[in-house]
Amino acid sequence: YLNMIKKFLKNKFFMGTFILLTGGFFSKLLGFILRIIITRQIGTYGVSLYSLITPTFGLFITIATFSYPVAISKVINVRGKSSKKAIFSSIPISLLLNLFTILVILIISKPLANVFLKEPKLYVPLLSIGFTLPFIGLSSIIKGYYWGKQRMGVYILSNIVEQIVRITILVVLIPILIEKSLILTISVIILVNIISETSSIIVMILGLPKGISIKKEDIRPDKEYVKDVMNICVPSTSSKIVGSIAHFLEPIVLINVLSLVGYPSDFIIREYGIINGYSLALLLIPQFFTMSISTSLIPELSKNYSENNISKCKSRILQITGLSLAIGAFSTGIIFVIPEYLLNIIYKTNLGVNYIKVLAPFFLLYFINTPLANALQALDMSREEMNITLITSILKLVLLVILSLFRIGLYSLILSIIITLIISTYLHIKKIKTKLS
Repeated sequence: YLNMIKKFLKNKFFMGTFILLTGGFFSKLLGFILRIIITRQIGTYGVSLYSLITPTFGLFITIATFSYPVAISKVINVRGKSSKKAIFSSIPISLLLNLFTILVILIISKPLANVFLKEPKLYVPLLSIGFTLPFIGLSSIIKGYYWGKQRMGVYILSNIVEQIVRITILVVLIPILIEKSLILTISVIILVNIISETSSIIVMILGLPKGISIKKEDIRPDKEYVKDVMNICVPSTSSKIVGSIAHFLEPIVLINVLSLVGYPSDFIIREYGIINGYSLALLLIPQFFTMSISTSLIPELSKNYSENNISKCKSRILQITGLSLAIGAFSTGIIFVIPEYLLNIIYKTNLGVNYIKVLAPFFLLYFINTPLANALQALDMSREEMNITLITSILKLVLLVILSLFRIGLYSLILSIIITLIISTYLHIKKIKTKLS
């Protein structure tokens, strides 16, 4: 047993995974507590409004982070290049990109709220998104260093501190703000990311090795490093942006098509909020396991593939997907059996039970999709990952339109999620098998 423990402690992959799972549990637990606080305080209508802007926030976060953690991790870990150069060469790209996205948000916020989402109240919360992006972008760049060096302890600590700061501020502010304005409350929930991301950045800077020196030469962006980072960022982010755009268009398509066939906008917004704020939120509780496991998979899988160690690559992918599937089966099984009890104890509601009953059996596939997608990127198949995302994203939007015309309410969204989940899983497995055969 002692020898097994020693081997485990010496194995960077398993230690990294263990730290991510342990720290990820506490980080996710804090995030879960925060979600409960927000959901209970702002009510079903507030949850519905917040759910409408979440896809927009997600799209701009994807642009702001620009796959920096994956790219910088690869440049440091696989190519053995200077971590300082990789970080300082990425910062100017991030600043320019964020300036552009802020301008885009300023331009589109009003028409998006008034015309496409048919809810003028969302104008101010949409504007708030822009102010958070530079902080999110910088934080993701520094995280790339810790991923690359496989120093998961500091990375996890920064996430925990970030959540604690967010919870502390919102626990104090939400009860005060909710009495004045629901829209102001939602805007502050978004803007708090500025403070929480800053706290995360401070923790990561303090966690840097002692005696590390930064010279003028390190601060200057290096063209070679910019090229290396961009060569990974662009294809990696392309697939994420395609998925984020599809998610961004999701409420717009639903609201407009269902309104066209006769559903009132209040009903659509409410049911969309119930699906995202209660049903999917409950089913996604164990998501941090698969995300943590997938994060630890990328550096080692990239290294093994670069060394042409195909058997090790296959072994790691099978281990991770098997573990993810086991976790998914256990969690969705419990949720499927007692959804009413869980919704009541967590969110003080029984809304969304009907949607959970339909989604849960197929949600097992969701938990293996994340590691499979990350495996494709680690195997230098970012283009294939983007193609899969493009195919399933277009299919989902087409299904949303067609199914909505059948007047089945928000079940058009539920069915489109199930169908695209099945196809996505099949395509990921097929591509990985072909690559490693």
